[in-house]
Amino acid sequence: MALMQITVIPLGTGSASVGEFVADIQKRLEEKNVNFQMNDMGTVIEGAAGDLLSLAAWIHELPFERGLNRVVTQIQLDDRRDKSIGIGDKTASVRARLESGWQDIESRR
Repeated sequence: MALMQITVIPLGTGSASVGEFVADIQKRLEEKNVNFQMNDMGTVIEGAAGDLLSLAAWIHELPFERGLNRVVTQIQLDDRRDKSIGIGDKTASVRARLESGWQDIESRR
């Protein structure tokens, strides 16, 4: 299982806000039954790496379907093969370290 963060930046919308486009993408992902989580800077989606890359191409096209002429899409892919990862696993791992008394880097030197 891999994780992908995707950020779609529609240009030439006539507004500084892109919330309308983000909401449309979220709605379309829900319709496809995709496991995702929106955050302040993008959307994290879990799945097989190849499926995620195909999904990224589909997501990239959505603003064009609404008549835009330019879209910038940023993708980060974390494809870990030694164990299965899902949305929230990395955050939970860091929280567990903090709760177990892990100390900052300066105190470990």
